[in-house]
Amino acid sequence: MDEHTTPPTVEMSLEALSEAVGKASDDFRAVRATLDIARADIASRNTSLSREVVIHAEKVINHLREADQSLRDVLKDLIRRD
Repeated sequence: MDEHTTPPTVEMSLEALSEAVGKASDDFRAVRATLDIARADIASRNTSLSREVVIHAEKVINHLREADQSLRDVLKDLIRRD
């Protein structure tokens, strides 16, 4: 390890996670609004999406499930610390 590199502390890690979750929350709200508009537009025009959009959506869903599980693990670890 570089002697000028400070190893992350638990507090630093939790702060970084808190900031990431806060930013993700904002991003998710914006994306959800855009997705709802796109869905309504697609339904009203009776159009379809390319297979590529479906593949990307499924990939995102899998990543979000993994992130959700990891966040649950962090919360369980925090609860058990006492």
